Amino acid sequence: MSARPRAAWPLVAVFTAGYLAAYLLPTVVGRLSAGLGLSPAQAGLVGSTLLLSSATAGFTLASRVERHGPRRLARLGLLLAVTGYGAAALTTLVPLVVAGAVVGGLGSGTATAVAAAGIAAQRDPHRASTLGLLSVSATAGALYLTIPHLGGGHAAPLAAIAVVAALVWPATGRLSDTHSSDTYSANRPVEISGIRLPHRRSGTVLAATMLCWSLAQNALWGVSGRIGLTQAGLTEVTVGMVFAVALGAGLLGVLGAGALGARLGRAVPIGAGTAVIACCIVASSSAHGLASFATGEILWNVFYPVVLSYLIGLSASLDPRGRWAVLAGSASSLGVACGPLTGSLLSEYAGYRGMGLVLCALLLLIAAPMTAVALHTSGRPLVPGSIRRRGGAPAAVVAGAAAGASSALLPQIGVPEQEVAEIPISSRARRRRKVLAS
Repeated sequence: MSARPRAAWPLVAVFTAGYLAAYLLPTVVGRLSAGLGLSPAQAGLVGSTLLLSSATAGFTLASRVERHGPRRLARLGLLLAVTGYGAAALTTLVPLVVAGAVVGGLGSGTATAVAAAGIAAQRDPHRASTLGLLSVSATAGALYLTIPHLGGGHAAPLAAIAVVAALVWPATGRLSDTHSSDTYSANRPVEISGIRLPHRRSGTVLAATMLCWSLAQNALWGVSGRIGLTQAGLTEVTVGMVFAVALGAGLLGVLGAGALGARLGRAVPIGAGTAVIACCIVASSSAHGLASFATGEILWNVFYPVVLSYLIGLSASLDPRGRWAVLAGSASSLGVACGPLTGSLLSEYAGYRGMGLVLCALLLLIAAPMTAVALHTSGRPLVPGSIRRRGGAPAAVVAGAAAGASSALLPQIGVPEQEVAEIPISSRARRRRKVLAS
């Protein structure tokens, strides 16, 4: 049996622990404001500080996962998350809460970096990232239903993140001590250290646009709780139920992305999906009742994980060592970090609807370069009908397939393109002529 399915679930677990803080951002920011007496802008700044710490860890570890080993780094990240978020949940002193959030953010970023590098090493990065998003969406949805019943204050959401990190700890035992081990992929070749970063232009554009894309998403996500409470006039329990239903709908989106796979490539889901998300942000930010608020949030959460899964798969395909996956993921975390503060400032000076229009324009602006990278990068996986001489099967394999050869000779969907090595073959007749001539 292949080692790849056994290696996927530890990465999914670590991915869940690393991403959970961003998914619980609305309730964290709202509880910080209500429980500690902070203004909305101050609470958003604390949330941004947490996620900025996470992004810093990702940038720092982008090329160091192999050197230190996934298991060691994952355990360090989970330990920091448990310590930081747990300490922040146990105190009401604002400086200590901020310090705990920073330490916890470093842990989340470290765990995410390990998961991103491991996902990039999988034979099908899109499938692995889809499983990760499915897991974190389900976990966050369950917590949104549970946290309102655990009392007020800022402790409940922070403690929940710490508990999930502690529960994920046993899964790290299935990770390897070195990145190139078979724990990640049984079919992954041994790589040479010092290989320069490939696809630099495409990767840079993708990282920059993912920063803006995530900023727009989390600018709304960071203030969605306040939109529901103040503008839509809902209770905290109702808002929590809307978020839980929205994340449940997001699960359907993730499942749909997994079922769709590479049938449409990456350009269509990324470009069209981003345009749909832009419209959903305007609808959600303009809500004045339960129906409009729930509709906007649910539709938005259906398409958000779909596009995100393709973006993660695209960044992973640019470099099988996972460096672009970590760098692009860290850029996304940086956008997530700036999101709460950006949303708070925009909503304070332009109102919630004005904020939605600004974010919509930003998403439509960056949809074009993101789609261009998805169209033109050479790191995309093969899909039916795309087998070519360059990067695909050798000409003999294509000819054999046309003559009715076994379909097992053809590359499977999701397998990265491989460079073709030219091997000169001397025929028996040619060797005989050489012997006679001599």
